[in-house]
This record gives sequence, structure tokens and C-alpha cells, in this order.
Amino acid sequence: MFVAGDFVIAAAVVIDKLLSAYMLVVVVRALLSWVHPDPYNPVVRFINGLVDPVTYRISRIVPTRIGMVDISPIILIALIWFAQSFLVRVIMDVGSRLR
Repeated sequence: MFVAGDFVIAAAVVIDKLLSAYMLVVVVRALLSWVHPDPYNPVVRFINGLVDPVTYRISRIVPTRIGMVDISPIILIALIWFAQSFLVRVIMDVGSRLR
């Protein structure tokens, strides 16, 4: 049964790393919104394609405009922090109990 526990712990670590990488992409997207890069740049399009659908859904649920500032990336980062601090730890705990 220790194999299943190690697999669950490894999955939790991978999820944690993916969430950290996605948080970095959200921060880069927020910084890019300040400088208005070329919208046809493939890197910019890739980053926008990763972040904009999620922030759009957040904006539909919660009013995120405060004047000229959109706080949906901040809300998304808070949700990622919650997922890292709660969900990943729960998955790791389940994996350690399977060992």
C-alpha cells in the first residue's frame, strides 16, 4: 500500500509545482498589462490564453473593477494560494496515511 501513498504524495508535489508555475504566469500577465506588448507576439498570446479565460470567469462572478484597476489577477493568486495551502496539503496527508 506504500506505493499508492507515494504516488499520491508525488501527485500532490506535481500539483503544487504546477500551481506555482501558473501563479508566475499570472504575475507575468499582470506585468504585461502595464506595458502593452505586441498582441501578435506568440509568447504574449500564449500567456493571455492561459490567464484571460480564468480571470474572465472570476470577473463574471465577482465585480473586479475598482476604477481603472482590475483586481481579478489578485483574486486568482489568492485562489492559487488557497489551493496550495489547503488542497495540496490535504492530498499529501491522504498520501501519508496510505503509507
